[in-house]
Amino acid sequence: MSALDAIDTTTAATSSAPPSPTSAAELCAPSAHFTPTANIATPGAFAKPTQCKCMAALTEGGALQPFTITRRALKDTDVAIQIKYAGVCHSDIHQARGEWSKGGIFPMVTGHEVGGVVVAVGDQVTKFNVGDMVGVGCMVDACRTCKHCRSGNEQYCKGGGAVFTYGDNTNKYLHSSEAEEETGAVTNGGYSESMVVYEGFVCSIPENLDLAAATPLLCAGVTTYSPLIHYGLRPHHKLAVVGLGGLGHMGVKLGIAMGAEVTVVSRGTAKQSDSKRLGAHHFLDSTDVSAMQEAADTFDFVLDTVAANHDVGALLDLLTLDGKCVMVGIPPDAVPIAAPKLIMGRKTLAGSLIGGIKETQEMLDFCGRHNIVADIELIRADEVNEAWERAIASDVKYRFVIDTATL
Repeated sequence: MSALDAIDTTTAATSSAPPSPTSAAELCAPSAHFTPTANIATPGAFAKPTQCKCMAALTEGGALQPFTITRRALKDTDVAIQIKYAGVCHSDIHQARGEWSKGGIFPMVTGHEVGGVVVAVGDQVTKFNVGDMVGVGCMVDACRTCKHCRSGNEQYCKGGGAVFTYGDNTNKYLHSSEAEEETGAVTNGGYSESMVVYEGFVCSIPENLDLAAATPLLCAGVTTYSPLIHYGLRPHHKLAVVGLGGLGHMGVKLGIAMGAEVTVVSRGTAKQSDSKRLGAHHFLDSTDVSAMQEAADTFDFVLDTVAANHDVGALLDLLTLDGKCVMVGIPPDAVPIAAPKLIMGRKTLAGSLIGGIKETQEMLDFCGRHNIVADIELIRADEVNEAWERAIASDVKYRFVIDTATL
């Protein structure tokens, strides 16, 4: 019996997301928004490089605008996907605006939360069939041979690094299906009509889940699931989820489904009612000094999803003996920590980056069993620039998802 199967809980968090079509037959129907050169109903589609519409940042910091890219021809181990939905991750904004590093490859098509349907498979593909609901997350390849890749942790690839879904050099490896001269030397993400991906980096999405609301699981879901599993969250544990945004609300839902007693930690009380709606058992205002003091030495696990500068030392104070604080948000500045915060209590401060492909599939299956999806706001492609500004202002509950039929 796996650790996941051993988790016994009757509570599952669900989404208030608007309905979207989920039957394979409906999803695989010919799409009027495809250009004739990319029409999936045409026999032999994707047998040669195929043009598709997308939204792209043409220059660093520039607004997204309609653009056309070329997807590579289908190879023997490739899967062609008609993208139905693309989640908007804050990472998309950081990358396109050069906020994490300068010198990105432009034009840049962002999007690493991709949900769609298989429309063609290569001759050697064994995992997928036409009509399957699938997703693609933050990676589309890796070296496949280093110890981390062999252990299912491709995100930590040491053979040259993972090939990330957008803005990455496609010629890292000779074996990489992305290394296509006719389609350029850059990966293009999910803000587009279609995608061609090596089958080893495609995941199945359970058919009982709403596809639009399941799409953010490919990043936000696995980013929070992986540390909870790896660092050993248990049903009897008290879990504090710090920050209630795209990542935090998934941490709440997953923690509840894993049987933990969940507390949302947030600045102020504006999100208190929403934390209750999501199923959290308690709420803690981090600006309330007396409440923070009272909560000290009570939590087994702190999941820190905050990407802004904040007092991590105060979060370590919340931990009890042998407690663990895991960071999944990336603050812009270094995090100063006094060693006694860790030593006095044998506490652990750790980090976690998304998840490998095997673990991503495990997460999706877990979410399928517990009916867990993201809370989303479905938007048109021409609303994405406004959505980016609203995401920066935390004006979304809790993930924007682009309907790619509107490209």
